[in-house]
Amino acid sequence: MGIRFPAMSIREHDPDAEAGRAPTALVVMAADVFRNQFGAAQLARLRRIADVPDPLAVDDLDDPALDARLADVEVLLTGWGAPALDAARLARMPRLGAMLHCAGSIRPQVTESFWDRGIRASSVAEVNAIPVAEFAFAAIVLAGKKAPFLAADPMSRRFEGGADRYGPLGNRDRTVGVVGFSRIGRRVVEMLQQLEGIRVLVADPLAAAEEVAAAGGELVALDTLIPAVDVLSLHAPALPSTRHMIDRPRLAALEDHVTVINTARGSLIDHDALTAECVAGRLNAILDVTDPEPLPADSPLYALPNVMITPHVAGSLGSELTRMTDAALDELERLAGGLPLQHEVTRDDLRTQA
Repeated sequence: MGIRFPAMSIREHDPDAEAGRAPTALVVMAADVFRNQFGAAQLARLRRIADVPDPLAVDDLDDPALDARLADVEVLLTGWGAPALDAARLARMPRLGAMLHCAGSIRPQVTESFWDRGIRASSVAEVNAIPVAEFAFAAIVLAGKKAPFLAADPMSRRFEGGADRYGPLGNRDRTVGVVGFSRIGRRVVEMLQQLEGIRVLVADPLAAAEEVAAAGGELVALDTLIPAVDVLSLHAPALPSTRHMIDRPRLAALEDHVTVINTARGSLIDHDALTAECVAGRLNAILDVTDPEPLPADSPLYALPNVMITPHVAGSLGSELTRMTDAALDELERLAGGLPLQHEVTRDDLRTQA
């Protein structure tokens, strides 16, 4: 039996609310995620929108004690730690009509049985893109100054010159390559327009040239982008077709001292090839994701001053978490009011999305 969250009272109907029956909802996510994502304001709003009998939130859909609760539930608000909605679990939820995900990718939760049932899905990945894009933009600016690498290099503290040992310094008149014109990649392209003389090249086989241009970028083929950039920032989804898309030949085609930034998925890069390039001192890297994740304790990348590794912190954390919950509750409000979902995800969407 999984953790049962603290008991919550059944929602009191607001007499001023729209006429019509409120949907019966249940929150399904890990206990620590629930505590971080649902504050007093979010809980109060959830009760205003939906009927939420006890228990309001759970982390284990296989608990036999939940039979009656699951038999009535119409909407799940899921998050990190929610289990896959397979045929057996769905059979206990005959009235389920929608899953509103309070996080990014819904891949861990949806199954073929889920789609075959015709259940609707929504994700607040667009909102989670905000901090990732902010992190990537900050990493690009710091890479221009080589700040992470100089900070990690004891020799730089002697102030004996040679600050450009990791490549040319500065963010003016630079070329940044953005791989993947995703919801995050698009934001990064737009943020980069703040830099003077910046040229942004974008590689994405599904992007439209006019949309890339409107954001301030130039759509090119990946193999055209690679040898032309000072910084390479990755924003593609993890799909079979994108595994090791930044492989040994493409890493070799990068100019000396290019910084490779990955805030997407570790599998996009051939890490053995990247390690060799960074150990040789030819390339720099800022990695928020790796393959595997985390890297083995004996990975040479940990000890290199020209590599900065962060523990997958670019996405929503801390004060940013309730922003995702608020967006999911926006979706719940639309659903309850009979309005179209703003961030609906379909089975077809997952063929090209993370």
